[in-house]
Amino acid sequence: MKLVLRILDRLEEILIASLMGAATLLIFIAVVHRFGTGVKVLYPYLIKIHISWAQELCIYMFIWMAKFGAAYGVRTGIHVGVDVLVNRLKGPWKKALVLFGLFGGALFTAVVGTMGAKFVIELMSTDQVSPDLEIPSWVVYLCIPLGSYLMCFRFLQVCWSYTWHDELPHHDPTSVEGLEAAPGAPISLGKA
Repeated sequence: MKLVLRILDRLEEILIASLMGAATLLIFIAVVHRFGTGVKVLYPYLIKIHISWAQELCIYMFIWMAKFGAAYGVRTGIHVGVDVLVNRLKGPWKKALVLFGLFGGALFTAVVGTMGAKFVIELMSTDQVSPDLEIPSWVVYLCIPLGSYLMCFRFLQVCWSYTWHDELPHHDPTSVEGLEAAPGAPISLGKA
């Protein structure tokens, strides 16, 4: 089971990073193309390249990235939350309130995923395509059920961990994965 979860974690991270990198590269190419056509020497070469579809594809990539990034945020504890009241509570009240919030998140994302799945299934029976890329619209909207169900799973995963081990994911903004500071080394805050 742990192997499956590690594979899912890696796939999630690879998908998010790949979409982010590809969208950034595509936007860069589109901007260079747009402004390069204004240069007389480059105009005859660049005008032959048609990338009017780039903006639409970038929008879709960022939407997919956001849906899967939200699930990643639940798993790693980087989601924004208002926990002033929760931090003031102790014992069983705190645990009950945290679990209520996690189950609420799981229920909400399950409902969104189910409604998204219903929408995608209905879209599959149509011939509707995206404006520029002309790919089936259901492919574009497939991120809603997939991302929402993954986020629901992540909420339930955090619930399980918190119920049995009293562990909530916590993001430390001062740490960088793969880097360790030497013991006793001063921490620089970037002041120069």
